[in-house]
Amino acid sequence: MQEIDDRYALAAQEDRCSPRAKLSIPAELRPSGGRRYHTVVHDLSISGFSAAAINRMHEGQVCWLTLPGLESLMAHVVWWDNSMVGCAFADLLSPIVHDNILARYTGQTGMVYRPLG
Repeated sequence: MQEIDDRYALAAQEDRCSPRAKLSIPAELRPSGGRRYHTVVHDLSISGFSAAAINRMHEGQVCWLTLPGLESLMAHVVWWDNSMVGCAFADLLSPIVHDNILARYTGQTGMVYRPLG
């Protein structure tokens, strides 16, 4: 379990240091105990995302993000500010899936940090 936590922490830190592509991905967001609603994802990384949130969300709250063509992804709220939410995925997004999403919505690929070894 420690190895997974370390990989997540490393990826989250590296992701914060890399440029984020501006996106506009239609999606659905469902807060724990709430109903799902349509949203727009504004940035996406292998460790998390930011999106429009019509309702106030609280740090640590569990939510599920559904992107077109993908199953729901569990995440935890890291911040909420003026109808925008930033969340960390419970499990890192596959770099292949991330690259495919970037290619589909921005035309960019190869923006994922991949540690050697």
